[in-house]
Amino acid sequence: MRLTPTERDRLLIFTAAELARARRARGLRLNVPESVALIADTVCEAARDGARLAEAVEAGRTVLSVRDVLPGVAEIVTEVQVEAVFEDGTRLAVIDSPIGAGPGADGAAAEVGGVAGFDRAEGALQPAGGPPGSILPREESQYPADAPKDRVELEVVNTASVPISVTSHFHFFEANPRLRFDRAAAYGRHLSVPAGSSVRFDPGATVHVALVPIGGARVAIGFAGLVDGPLDAPGAKREALVRAAACGYLGAEPQGPEAPDASSPECAPQSSQLSQSPHSPDAPAPAPASPDAPEELR
Repeated sequence: MRLTPTERDRLLIFTAAELARARRARGLRLNVPESVALIADTVCEAARDGARLAEAVEAGRTVLSVRDVLPGVAEIVTEVQVEAVFEDGTRLAVIDSPIGAGPGADGAAAEVGGVAGFDRAEGALQPAGGPPGSILPREESQYPADAPKDRVELEVVNTASVPISVTSHFHFFEANPRLRFDRAAAYGRHLSVPAGSSVRFDPGATVHVALVPIGGARVAIGFAGLVDGPLDAPGAKREALVRAAACGYLGAEPQGPEAPDASSPECAPQSSQLSQSPHSPDAPAPAPASPDAPEELR
């Protein structure tokens, strides 16, 4: 006998449903696979008996109640979909809320009301704390969050004509050049927001943000190419500020000892600032000494 894949699936559903019926007959509560199989098989058999789609769906919705399933199953199985063969062809039957309260649900919960770790809820036995998948907020008084250390707050103004978003772990010092803020204070820091989130800066808006130090080895590679190395290396902050100012980053104009000098780098990532050997064939030829120059400069 040769069976199509659809026919093999139908036999698999029937076998699981028969197992569910046998276990329910022995007084056992059904788990998720058993419940889904029994509901799907009931719909398919109703269609085979000549029922219409709505009638088959209703048959599947009433075959089980919360007294027939294990705690939490009704919350997990919120919808069952099965393709059934009706008199007018194959149609998809969608059974929403397939496990109802059913008659006698309150009595069923009372029968097992003494089980440890479970609560009664809406006539069904539920795991203590809520059904599976529930979000249980922690008690903040028992688990206080650690306050961030070395937190810095800055005022950021978006001078661009479009919104700008900065993600949680981006080196904020290297954020969009059109954002105006104290970049020296932001050096080596990222936003103090949950990992994976971001902060949006609308055009012309002023936003107050909190920054915390970058942890770990404190190495900034990539981003805008203003550092491309260890953040705490000698002179790294000064060179990054000079490079940012040369590139037009607002708020990066260094003052005092960090002000640029004649040897300030051009607006380019560090990786492109390669020194050349005086003996290299591509090295520029030295300028000829002036005849009026001192002897030691000739």
